[in-house]
Amino acid sequence: MDRLLHYFRSLVPFSDESWHRLQPALSKAHFEKGAPLLKEGQACRALYFIEKGYCRTYYQADGLEKNTGFFFENDMVTNISSFGSGQPSAYFIAAGEPLDVIVFDRSLLQVASKTSPEIEALGRSCIRLFAARQEDFASIFQLYTAKNRLEYLERHYPFMLQRIPLSQLSSFLGVARETLSRIRSRRRAGDAGIL
Repeated sequence: MDRLLHYFRSLVPFSDESWHRLQPALSKAHFEKGAPLLKEGQACRALYFIEKGYCRTYYQADGLEKNTGFFFENDMVTNISSFGSGQPSAYFIAAGEPLDVIVFDRSLLQVASKTSPEIEALGRSCIRLFAARQEDFASIFQLYTAKNRLEYLERHYPFMLQRIPLSQLSSFLGVARETLSRIRSRRRAGDAGIL
């Protein structure tokens, strides 16, 4: 859990005492590839800090999975609205490869945050970072064409292109797998071709 403590201290001032008070809310978990951390319709009762692997958020529409986000080592992932309200989640969170996480239990985290302003500030900071990441992903669809979305990922999240299967990546970018393959081939060949 040293990596988690280092991560916390990169965000906010965080004392050893606050770290000790937070311990009851933390546990480790492992998920096999494809295993759900959260299912659509369930209330989200945890935040997850990814130690190893990645997970994805997605929803199902017309029998297809529509990927909405990917989260990797040293990222936090949750369903903010469900976590905050206790309402059912509108989407899934699932392991994209074998996944090791530190789980923040919602109810125990709330208890701990009442004992320490540092824990409360940390929680707000983590939620802000997660919300910013989601907003970043959402803006890709509002501002860019499929080709520009891919270029954006290449610039800002190049590791995603190495680890995410083409079918999941194409769903995330909002294009057919064949279209994404064509875009990538053109880019590799140095042809900026237009869709």
